[in-house]
Order: sequence, then C-alpha cells, then structure tokens
Amino acid sequence: MHIREYVEDDLDAVFRLRRLAFNSTERPEQLVRPGTHGLVAELDGRVAGVLGIGAFAQFYGGAAVPMGGIGGVAVDGAFRGRGVAAALLDAAIGAMREHGQPVSALYPTVPTLYRGFGWERAGRFEQVELPMDRLLSVPAPDELIPSRPAEEGDLAALHDCYTEVARTIDGMADRRPPRIDPAKVLEMDLVSVLPGPDGLRGYLTAKREPGGGDLGRLKVFDLVGADLQAQLNLLASLRSWAGTLDAVDLRVVDPATIDLLGATPLRYSVSTSTWMLRVVDLPAAVAARGWPPVPDLAVDLEVVDPRAPWHAGLCRIVATDGVVRVEPGGSGAVRLHARALGPWFSGLQNTHALRRAGLLDGDPADAAPLDLLAASSGVPRLADFF
Repeated sequence: MHIREYVEDDLDAVFRLRRLAFNSTERPEQLVRPGTHGLVAELDGRVAGVLGIGAFAQFYGGAAVPMGGIGGVAVDGAFRGRGVAAALLDAAIGAMREHGQPVSALYPTVPTLYRGFGWERAGRFEQVELPMDRLLSVPAPDELIPSRPAEEGDLAALHDCYTEVARTIDGMADRRPPRIDPAKVLEMDLVSVLPGPDGLRGYLTAKREPGGGDLGRLKVFDLVGADLQAQLNLLASLRSWAGTLDAVDLRVVDPATIDLLGATPLRYSVSTSTWMLRVVDLPAAVAARGWPPVPDLAVDLEVVDPRAPWHAGLCRIVATDGVVRVEPGGSGAVRLHARALGPWFSGLQNTHALRRAGLLDGDPADAAPLDLLAASSGVPRLADFF
C-alpha cells in the first residue's frame, strides 16, 4: 500500500469514493484548495481510500491552537478489510505534526475506529429548535440597536465580532482563512449586523428553509452578540418573524444565548453532534494553549501512544511563573493513554472520569494538578462542520 498527498489529478477518483461513501452529488471544481490537504491510499495501482485535512484552529484558554480537521474519510468497497483506513489515519497523524497542527478534531461516524487511533469525544455541536411562542417570551431589550444588512465592507468586522465571543468558549474554531472563506457568509438569505462605536456589537446569519409545518423554518447559523443588549436585540429580530414561521432552528454559537437568555422550557428539541479530539503533539499543544493562572506545579506523566512515538513515554507537565510546558523525564507517576489526552486537553473530562474509563492510572493526588490546569467553564463547543 502506498500513501501519498493527493493532487489535482486525483479529483475524479476521490469524488467517486466520496459519492459512494457519502452520497455526494456535486462534483467539486478542484480538489487541492488553500487551507486543505489530504491523503490517498493506493492499492494495485488504484486509489483505494482518501482522507482530507483542513487547516483550522480552536480556542482553548483564549489562545488559538492550530488544529487539523479530519473529514471525507472514504474507502473503496472493493478494498475494505485490507487496512486502508488504518493506514490513512496513521499517516495523517504524522502529516498533521509536520504541518504544525498539534491537535486534531473530527466528527465520527464510526467512533470505535477513531478511538483505536487516539481520538476521543471532547465536545459538542448543538442546534436547538425554538418554537415561535418561546421566542415571543424572551425579554425585550432595554436599548434598541438599529440593524442593517451586512455589506462586503463588514466582513472583517463580522469576523472580529465572532472572535471576541468565540475566544471565550473552549473548542470554538477561529474561522481563519483560507480554509474558511469569510465572503461566503454574504450568500445567505439573511445577514444583519448591529453597528457599534468601535465595530459591530453583534450580527445574525440565517437561511429560509421549508419543512416543519405549513410556514417553514428559519435556520440561524450565527447569532453572536458581544453584550447583553446586542443578544436581546438579535433575539427580538427573530421574534419579528412571528406569523411567518413555525419555528427557528438555532445553531448554538454562544451557550449564553440559550442557557441564560432563551425561554427554553424544561424539555426542548436539540440536535447534538459530538466531535472527537486527538492530541497529535503534546509539547506543542501545551505550548500553544491558553492556561488559567495556577500556582507553580509539576505532574510526572507516562504517555502511552504507540501511534505518536515522538511524545510517548516519560515527561513532565510543568507550570512556573505562569508558563506551562512539557519537559522530558520524570517518574511516570500518572499514566495517560492517548485517548485521554483529547478530553483532558479540551476540559470535557476530569481525571476521575478518565480513571473510571480506564484511560488514566496513578494516585489521584498525583493527577489532581491536571484538573487544576484544564479546568473548563462549560462544555467545549464547535459551531462549524468539516
């Protein structure tokens, strides 16, 4: 089996695999695009499998950590059972390290496959159904902020407004170009902005969709407000659709919108996708992440990761003078398996949960500083698919 980076001449073969695997119907104009790279596996002179990697970054502790987003993994049905997916994933781990992506995220269709290569569930993507009667009961804003349609000149301010909120929510993508084209947002049916004295105070993006009843629905992709009044003004703009919609489907960007401001009842409809995270290079990931202020500490680790030998073995996580780093050596008092690194790094699971899952060994007192370091304020989130 031969694994290599895909090139433009692979477009037809890759599209065929993805059409069979995912029922894709739209052939892309090009395969190799800025902000993406990918791998193909060749068997018997034919492309037997493909895997794509997008260049993203996720916010952790307010810092954008470069992330390889795995997607479009497909294997030709005639070659299944011959280790094609395994070879692609092994090669991808090394490729992401070479591209300076110390963590990797993916949305798993087959979680057991990815767990075998060190990915583990680390956060959520959520979309909430808001019936119009619930929107009507949201508190009205005290300050009216006139909105207007977005223009091309607003794109940088839109991204700044998103980033101001997203950097405070662990797991959120920073939506950096070129992998994400900011201009694509203007293709939506509704893009409204709330101007402020120093940029935008908030914005809303949405598409009108059929289904769910006679009137159809509004699918809201982003509702982002930098402050309370901006959030309430955007929710009020959704209330203005009363009588023309059955419901609003809101993709959750800021959990405060639903948890603290929305009038959601005891039970409500929510669509959840879980994403998995893998730490590709522990020293580089720790150096790139933001960490809370903690007293000086050190944790002696043994990292068990046969698929990433560059960070496997004995090391120490050390925090001194507000700087957190990974050093070689130590006693290996706390044993962490590869699957433990993702949910610990994201803050989704603490060391007690990792121990109960069989992913961490050692004295709880020795592991406790890991919880102090990665303490997360809420469930890590993504609001982008890839």
